[in-house]
Amino acid sequence: MGSACAVTSTANAINASFDPALPYDFAKGIAPVAGLARIPLVLVVNNDLPVTNVADFIAYAEANPGKMSIASSGIGTSLHLSGVQFTHVPYRGSAPGLTDVMSGQIQGMFDNVTSSFELVRAGKLRALGVTTRERSEILPDVPSIADTLTGYETSSFYGVSAPHDTSREIVDLLNREIAAALSDAEIKSRIAGLGAIPLHGNANAFGGMLTAETERWRKVVELSGIKKE
Repeated sequence: MGSACAVTSTANAINASFDPALPYDFAKGIAPVAGLARIPLVLVVNNDLPVTNVADFIAYAEANPGKMSIASSGIGTSLHLSGVQFTHVPYRGSAPGLTDVMSGQIQGMFDNVTSSFELVRAGKLRALGVTTRERSEILPDVPSIADTLTGYETSSFYGVSAPHDTSREIVDLLNREIAAALSDAEIKSRIAGLGAIPLHGNANAFGGMLTAETERWRKVVELSGIKKE
């Protein structure tokens, strides 16, 4: 794992079960340090698609089997696994996928609110729902998908981890420093301005979250039947 800290994200939690060829055990290879932020996803569609909410979207997809395509920033990402019941079109990042949704080549996309909220605000995309149970403060008029699909919830997250043999004293020191940074008024404002939600808590709390997220995505991967080739 190296000797330095590294960003830990949703991709790590997903790959623990999505990629059977990983040469390491994610859970055993790190010492969780601190969470940074959680990012809601939002389901956006082309403005010409005749749907205005999640229920309409589902009904339209059922009435037009095989004709609904959902873009993502890549196979095995949270943006992909949030919409596996539709034809999936992977892209190299969010930007080209969003471009094709706006042009109508793709009908919709699950994307992080941080990279799509300005397009929604500008009227270039229609937002149908956010993937967190609570509405996003940056898109307050967009309902939660859970309002239509009970129990539906997903998001992306970022945090910091260290090599597994890092001393507890170092882990706790790093956690305190990160907590202080997240409490800084300017940083709080920048995070909020992107639609992200700060993650507070000690190293144990972040470790518990990683365990829960890894298990959550393991179930999603198993249900989807998708594995990295």
